[in-house]
Amino acid sequence: MRQRLTALVLVTAVLLGGCSAMRLIYSNADVFLRWQTGRYLDVHDEQSEELDARVAAFLAWHRAVALPQYVGIARDADSRIGRGLSRADLVWGYDSFQTQMRAAARAGAENAAPLLDRLSPEQIEHLRKRFAEDNRKFAKEQLQGDDRERRKRRVKRNVERLEDWLGSLSDAQLERVRQYSDRAPLVGEMRDRERRRLQTEFIAIVRAREAARRLPDWAATWERRREPVFAEAHRANLDALYDMLLDLDRSLSAEQREAARLRMREFATDFDRLAKR
Repeated sequence: MRQRLTALVLVTAVLLGGCSAMRLIYSNADVFLRWQTGRYLDVHDEQSEELDARVAAFLAWHRAVALPQYVGIARDADSRIGRGLSRADLVWGYDSFQTQMRAAARAGAENAAPLLDRLSPEQIEHLRKRFAEDNRKFAKEQLQGDDRERRKRRVKRNVERLEDWLGSLSDAQLERVRQYSDRAPLVGEMRDRERRRLQTEFIAIVRAREAARRLPDWAATWERRREPVFAEAHRANLDALYDMLLDLDRSLSAEQREAARLRMREFATDFDRLAKR
């Protein structure tokens, strides 16, 4: 698991990573997931062998069930980008991603729950300490500095992501990204509180040995329990992001639009090949 569940590591890497990174990660997914879970689950001997088997089972599910759906999403996205994006397209893209995340989280939880229900108090404490390390890292990367510094970092992240898909942005496009960062609410502290709340809930489920009974639904519906102030800020952030992306879409050069479409076609091809391996 990572932040919430191990399943999210793989699905996020596949859906958000670049094509070359995605191919590298998925081609070595068993090693990648085993390394990640090994950071959180201090297992040995029979439990270690069981974890290997559960990682393999999750990957088999992901290859058979999830990847074919990614192919369809990538092809649909290519078509939508080609004709020019609407707000409905952006909502569809976000909802499609969330649907895949929830499905992977539920599958990962169902897969891991029997092992989690047999963790010792010492192993649970190891897991809690790893969460604490993650929280310190998150605070260092996301919460340092005043609002101006955080918005500056957000601009940098967004420009890097957009240029990875579109190539170099024009001055006007860069200014639009800066405007988004100035307007959209900062939610770092809210995300930090949510992370800690989810970690506490997760640890409580594992300590009570109720993972098999409760974890799959918990993992798939965690957003429903978001604190109201964060839910409102999240919606405002999405609205501001959609506005920025629609403005950028209207300003794309033919070369930029084709670069985005090519990326989607590459994803579709790679997902299809990986699903058939």
